[in-house]
Amino acid sequence: MKNATLALLGLATLLSTAACHKAKPVAAKPADTTPVASAPAPAQAQPLQQRQIASTPAETPQTPGPGAHLTPAERIRLNEILARLNDALFDYDKATIRDDASTVLKADVGVIRDILANYPNQKLLVEGNADERGSEEYNLALGDRRARAAQEFLVSMGIPSAQLSLVSYGKERPICTDKTEDCWQRNRRAHVTAAP
Repeated sequence: MKNATLALLGLATLLSTAACHKAKPVAAKPADTTPVASAPAPAQAQPLQQRQIASTPAETPQTPGPGAHLTPAERIRLNEILARLNDALFDYDKATIRDDASTVLKADVGVIRDILANYPNQKLLVEGNADERGSEEYNLALGDRRARAAQEFLVSMGIPSAQLSLVSYGKERPICTDKTEDCWQRNRRAHVTAAP
């Protein structure tokens, strides 16, 4: 019995010593300072459409990789392209796409397709706006209906809905502040811009 007690006590001491033992750090191997030429990155197969876009003149930007964010220069270039788009205008108190708005949006579709082909991870923002007349709540709802009408039109023309976001500014962002029908007409619009 005495031997069994001593054996258990010895085992307990051994285990407690092993549990409290701190390993000494192993010295890190010094970094190899011999210069080595890096191997070129393997070329990834790109769809034909992307290869054609990349081989167009320098004005067309290169396609960033998946998950890539735009560089400041790419963001400026994208905003310059989007600034050339025309706004879809709406009648007073309406969110129906008029004939002239349909013509404008059809002309914008080609530019939007090119943008989304060049920037596949970029979303575009369809902004709905209203003139100053009416309450803030009413104009926010009206701006939302206008943005949705423009989005639905663009989707019907083949633009992927997953790359379009909506926002309504109501009467918060007028582009004209005169109190004339011409000015109010310019503020009743759907505008496409880059999502942040």
